[in-house]
Amino acid sequence: MKVIVYAITKNEEKFVDRWYKSMSEADEIYVLDTGSDDNTVKLLEDRGVNVIVKKIIPWRFDVARNESLKLVPEDADICVCTDLDEVFIPGWRKELECVWKKGNNRLRYVYNWSLDEFDKPIISFYGEKIHSRHNYKWTHPVHEILKYSGDNESFILTDNIIINHYPDSNKSRGSYLPLLELSVSEDPEDDRNMHYLGREYMYYSRWNECIDTLIKHLNLKTAIWKDERCASMRFIARSYNNLGRFDEAKLWLEKAIEEAPYLREPYVEMALLEYKLGNDIEVIKYCTLALTIKKNKMSYINESFCWDSTIDDLLSISYYNLGIYDIALYYIDRAISYDKTNERFLKNKEYILEKNNED
Repeated sequence: MKVIVYAITKNEEKFVDRWYKSMSEADEIYVLDTGSDDNTVKLLEDRGVNVIVKKIIPWRFDVARNESLKLVPEDADICVCTDLDEVFIPGWRKELECVWKKGNNRLRYVYNWSLDEFDKPIISFYGEKIHSRHNYKWTHPVHEILKYSGDNESFILTDNIIINHYPDSNKSRGSYLPLLELSVSEDPEDDRNMHYLGREYMYYSRWNECIDTLIKHLNLKTAIWKDERCASMRFIARSYNNLGRFDEAKLWLEKAIEEAPYLREPYVEMALLEYKLGNDIEVIKYCTLALTIKKNKMSYINESFCWDSTIDDLLSISYYNLGIYDIALYYIDRAISYDKTNERFLKNKEYILEKNNED
């Protein structure tokens, strides 16, 4: 099989070497540079990458992706779209050849979107950017996706092809909001981008616009994925929380729990709200319910604070406030197991031990 990697880039010289080594299992690599003014192009060319420079004005991610896809030879069997801040676990090509069968045209693989300092995944989901050469086109100005124009799109799923994402924390996402607004104006019935737009308003602390947009999302006929509906409800609740309208925040979190009772996220968000309001019994109730959910789903909806020390921290504080020091000690020890150098955790343990010894 002829396997081709293609990508878009701009000013990512610091990622070139790592990315190239990761992608070198492919037969050929093609990159569309959209206007770098650093050494990205030279570094790629020095490594034998096929590079074309073309500025996309006005900027749209889907246009850039489609221009990069045009670079891929027509006789390619498999196209692998990646970004320069992504790294394959070695051996991906061999696994790809093992799982790809005649008639397949799309592959889902493990995408570790966020990792801790020890390379342990925090948020993971299935990526879908490995595909056959023909009948595919990128759509949407931002959060672009592949659309298939042929008949009977056939997916394969493997957990043995893994990409790790190491984003540049200094890179601006300032273009995302106007591009999302454009995307929704172009296709107001697209539930996915309506959700993303509401979330983006939340990131910008535009609380009322977040609420209005996410209510629109929930009312769309195509908005049927419960995990994402739950997230919209949680983001509405966060907005009301920031507006100081706590009763409405609780109401929306209750809706979120009802929508997706199998997810930790709405329980933990409710616990955080109750903690803010000083309701220790309710904190314990919702944290305990969250802990009954043992499996972290493969979804971009995941929130890292639901799977780190947050729950144990909240429980230790609430049990301490209620004077139940032995259980508070149990949970602070669990919190410390996640972060052994956290000064607040260590100090809290001292306070708990003092009270426990007094009793």
